[in-house]
Amino acid sequence: MINLVALKRATQINGINGLAITKLDVLDGLETIKVCIAYEYRGKRRELAPLDADGWDECKPVYLEFPGWEESTAGIRDWNKLPPAARAYLRAVEELSGCRLALVATGADRDDTIVLDDPFA
Repeated sequence: MINLVALKRATQINGINGLAITKLDVLDGLETIKVCIAYEYRGKRRELAPLDADGWDECKPVYLEFPGWEESTAGIRDWNKLPPAARAYLRAVEELSGCRLALVATGADRDDTIVLDDPFA
């Protein structure tokens, strides 16, 4: 599960302009993948996290669910070879976070990386 509420805050505070999604292969075989897109807090939906610790115990996550995939992504090094559901999930994370995908790692080997937008170029 990815917490987009926290990710949005992190990108705002730290000026992040590219995401590196790692360990995509650990999601292989899951029936659904949950993405936290907001919190219910005292009856109201909040799409940004509170700035302080007060009230977190009253926050209930709001999830968006994506279909998983059966195929293995381990070691894939080409975007187009990823299962369609994996690509859809990753594009949704990109869109919902408001931050572009730069890298997707699909395994433990350094070369098991799909570079979509080289942050060092």
